[in-house]
Amino acid sequence: MTNVSSTSRTSGTTVRAAVWREPRSPLSLEDVWLADPASGEVGVRVAATAICGSDLAYVDGHWESPSPAVFGHEAAGTVDRIGPGVTDLAVGDRVVVTLIRSCGSCRKCRAGAPVGCSGRFALDERGPLRDAYGSEIWQGLGVAAFAEAVTVHRSQVFRVGPGIDLDVAALLSCAVLTGVGAVRNTARVAAGSFVVVLGAGGVGLNVVQGARLAGAAEVIAVDPDQRRLDAALRFGASATVAVGEDVPEEVRAMTKGEMADYVFVATAAVSAIETGLGLLARMGTLVLVGMPRSGARVSLDPVTVASTGRRILGSKMGSAKPARDIPALVALYGEGRLELDGLITARYALSEIEEALGSLRSGDALRNVIITDESLIA
Repeated sequence: MTNVSSTSRTSGTTVRAAVWREPRSPLSLEDVWLADPASGEVGVRVAATAICGSDLAYVDGHWESPSPAVFGHEAAGTVDRIGPGVTDLAVGDRVVVTLIRSCGSCRKCRAGAPVGCSGRFALDERGPLRDAYGSEIWQGLGVAAFAEAVTVHRSQVFRVGPGIDLDVAALLSCAVLTGVGAVRNTARVAAGSFVVVLGAGGVGLNVVQGARLAGAAEVIAVDPDQRRLDAALRFGASATVAVGEDVPEEVRAMTKGEMADYVFVATAAVSAIETGLGLLARMGTLVLVGMPRSGARVSLDPVTVASTGRRILGSKMGSAKPARDIPALVALYGEGRLELDGLITARYALSEIEEALGSLRSGDALRNVIITDESLIA
């Protein structure tokens, strides 16, 4: 199934963007050309973009990327341009933008799994960004939101009401969708379960929240940074363990010898996967949420996995159905059952993006948010 069109993308506008040219080099603030939306596409004026660990992995060269590129995929803003064929959105609508691009008609989309979409899109064939020399700029993760505006497929855009500020709403499109979704959609954690979360960053804290919402009996967060462990307690963990302690023995004690029914690996550290396997109870489930460096490998004993009935699950974007999950998350936030505001460590202007990246890189931040248009936030 394909959604590719032959649109030449000759009309567009100039916007400011933070352009990545090569690994470990500062992002360059440039005026770039952004194509207007073609058939089935939407233009969004970006209000805010939260910085995800995936963005940092690309910037620092841990993951391969075409160059030049604009990253940023955890975004919210208002619709400002609508392409032909889009009839269910209006200019001015407040929306979040996700990297989940779904055609609606391939086998996975028909099965209700949009994160597994195999469709091809016009934006895949010819991206919407060009630099001052006319060279194509890669639309990082299909969004490229470290910019004043984006052009994306209609399937990536989801309306939110006035009950949530857009800088907070931006978190829904990746960190919260991924973390809570890994619990609810991928693992389907049962009430009364023992849950261990390895990694208490932005995504890991949302795994903690998801486990609490699922009614887990114990939610144990493991991280090397005491600041993040303290945050995990605020977000609903029942206990924490610092990396460096005897993690298996601590988990054994906290679960009365049972070990964990579910272990979520919410860090890029490959060693955490092997640690997680060692924390599982019989019939336990290991859920891989974090993304290690490209080419990373892990060893496991398949006999033990099979003989104990353990499962290993990958969780892409929390196995989310954004049209269902984003409104549900907004509702939980409105009810005071989902914490979002406390995830934001600091807010920065687009011109301060290097400072924001450095803070995340050093471990000082949970989520830093780039404010592109402050007038749209409230």
